[in-house]
Amino acid sequence: MKKVLRLFRLARDEQGITGLETAIILIAFVVVATIFAFVVLTTGVFSSERGKETVFAGLQKARGSMELRGGVVVTATGTTLAVDDIQLAVATAAGGESIPMDPVATNNRTVIAYRDDSTVDNDVTYATGTDIVGDNDTLLEPGELKVITIDVDGGDISPAPSLAANDRFTLEIQTPVGAVIDITRQLPAELAAVMQLH
Repeated sequence: MKKVLRLFRLARDEQGITGLETAIILIAFVVVATIFAFVVLTTGVFSSERGKETVFAGLQKARGSMELRGGVVVTATGTTLAVDDIQLAVATAAGGESIPMDPVATNNRTVIAYRDDSTVDNDVTYATGTDIVGDNDTLLEPGELKVITIDVDGGDISPAPSLAANDRFTLEIQTPVGAVIDITRQLPAELAAVMQLH
C-alpha cells in the first residue's frame, strides 16, 4: 500500500509541476504575442506618419510651383539686331499658392539662372515688370499673370552674353518651394526686332 501511495504522490507532484510549466509557457506566449503586436502596430503607425509627411511635402512642392504661360519673347535692337531683352509670362500652377517674386530680396525669393555655350549666371537680376492680371505687388498669387523681363545687354546677366542667330539659351526658374522650370529656346536663323520663341 505504501508503494501505491508513494506512486500516487509522485504522480500528483508531477501534475503540479506540469501545470505550473504550462502556465509559465502560456504566459510567455501571451507576453511575446503582445510585444510582437505592439511592434507591428508601432511600425504601421510610424510608416503611415512618414507616408503622410511625404504626401504633404509633395503637395507643398506642387502648390509652390509656377508655369510658363505662352512663348518666350526676345527683342533685338540696333543696326546689327543684337538681342536686348528676354520676356516671359508666368503664373502659379493650378491650385498653387503665392510665390515671392521680389528680385532684390535676400531670402525666400525666386531665382533665375541663365546658361548658354559661353555664359553661366546662377543668379540673374530680373524685373517683374507690370502684371498682365494682378495687383502689381511682388507676390505671384493664384489667378495672376506676371511678365518677367531680363535685360540681356544691360547687365542683368553677368558676364553679358552675345546671343546671335541660331544660338541656344536656357533659363532655369527656381521658386523657394516648388519645382524648377527649365526653359530652353533657340534663336531663329535670322534675327528680327521681336521674336516669339516656342
